Amino acid sequence: MKTFWRDNGLSITLLLITLLTLAGNLWTGWHDFNDELEEFHRAPVAFGPYLTSGHCIESVFENWESEFLQMALYVLFTVFLYQKGSSESKDPEQKEEVDREPSPSRPEAPWPVRRGGWWLRIYQNSLSLGFFLLFGISFFLHGLGGVKQYNTEQLLKGKSEQLTLWEFLGTSEFWFQSLQNWQSEFLSVLSIVVLSIFLRQKGSPESKPVDAPDSQTGE
Repeated sequence: MKTFWRDNGLSITLLLITLLTLAGNLWTGWHDFNDELEEFHRAPVAFGPYLTSGHCIESVFENWESEFLQMALYVLFTVFLYQKGSSESKDPEQKEEVDREPSPSRPEAPWPVRRGGWWLRIYQNSLSLGFFLLFGISFFLHGLGGVKQYNTEQLLKGKSEQLTLWEFLGTSEFWFQSLQNWQSEFLSVLSIVVLSIFLRQKGSPESKPVDAPDSQTGE
């Protein structure tokens, strides 16, 4: 058990933080939604039904959407784009280990590598594809929750206008929600790419060694 915690401590810690903050998001969102209902003299909803409301779905997935888009593009861009001096970039002056051709004879090579063909083609791009898939799912659920919340708000205001999902995806409200999250995510990636040129964190694989020159690229 001790070895398990040592070998998986990073993912376990991040999972716990995610669950705690998600729980906080759901709890405070529930109260915020009921406050909104109270303004329109409507009865509050219980926590269970709130979880399927547009207010809840929209608030969760508009954020997840931006996270997965950020990671998908970052993984893809680091294949062919460089930043000299950054610990987050490959060295433009030399070939990196990650660029080598996969060998089916390599000890403990994953089965898609041993299988070859289309399995290998998909597998060697599976990290970015996985993030793009998660982005697509989150994007769809953001839109689904968003249109549900929009239509709910219209009813609360006594208006009869109701939008379909595709109509809502074309509104400025949807894209305002998306872009305000996207820009912050890309700013955070830009920050670590640039700051890791000049700043250090001893012991972190996201940083170069403390005594490494600023011009050194990669870890």
